[in-house]
Amino acid sequence: MTEIRIIGAPSDLGQGRRGVDMGPSAIRYAGILEKLTRLGCEVKDLGNIDVPMLEMHTVKNEKLKYLDEVIRVSEALYSSVKKVVEDGHVPIILGGDHSISIGSVAGVASKHRNVGVIWFDAHGDMNTEESTPSGNIHGMPLAVALGYGHKDLLDIGGFTPKVKPENVVLVGARSVDSDEVRLIRESGIKVYTMAEIDRAGMGRVMEEAIEFAGNGTDGIHLSLDLDALDPMFAPGVGTPVNGGVTYREGHLAMELLAASNRLVSVDVVEVNPILDNRNRTAEMAVELVESLFGKTVV
Repeated sequence: MTEIRIIGAPSDLGQGRRGVDMGPSAIRYAGILEKLTRLGCEVKDLGNIDVPMLEMHTVKNEKLKYLDEVIRVSEALYSSVKKVVEDGHVPIILGGDHSISIGSVAGVASKHRNVGVIWFDAHGDMNTEESTPSGNIHGMPLAVALGYGHKDLLDIGGFTPKVKPENVVLVGARSVDSDEVRLIRESGIKVYTMAEIDRAGMGRVMEEAIEFAGNGTDGIHLSLDLDALDPMFAPGVGTPVNGGVTYREGHLAMELLAASNRLVSVDVVEVNPILDNRNRTAEMAVELVESLFGKTVV
């Protein structure tokens, strides 16, 4: 029986559109605990970590907005995830904006020092203080995991880098800044753009992604940004990009990852109920997580 622990990280400190802090509540309301339990998983919800209220703080550095507060959230999430993985459970971390992955990846890597990562995202998340066009830290977490960025972000958990580039795969990319392209090439991570998914098909892409992320590693962490999906299926995200992953492609990706038996953790991020239509995006997130943990048609 898979033993799952749910951790909420209701942070909107890492991006510029309000509302994503309500993502964990929306995903819970969509029935994630009950539906995973029906699949035969043993699930406990550990509640939310404490997150500073954005209105109570000011931006000190326009290139790293709310840096001190993001560090506090990352450290708190690191500690919570670290305990879950040390206890032998699978953490599902509910965001929140994608900056929370700084803490979630650090927590997983504290035990699984050789963890592979599949980053399911429309964006590169490979900006740094020097390259960011917005100063929003949710555009930086993959760079941080790989050892690029501000020292205080890199030092979460007391070690850097958190992952090896040869075991990191970005799937679904279709909106990447020019400076991110340079860092992606320098880092050597594997990237599957939507054009490559169109040509090869999601099945082949995910089989290769699982091979890259799982080759000689302690398992795979999935970072699931809902903006990887086309806005037709996931309208409630802060930075939607047309031409994304379809409903069936998303489920196929999760099904193949489930079948690999390599998953050790997952974070689900960027669900913004304020921008959503009747909680469709949170419901989509829960459906994908169900497929990730073994739900099939028959």
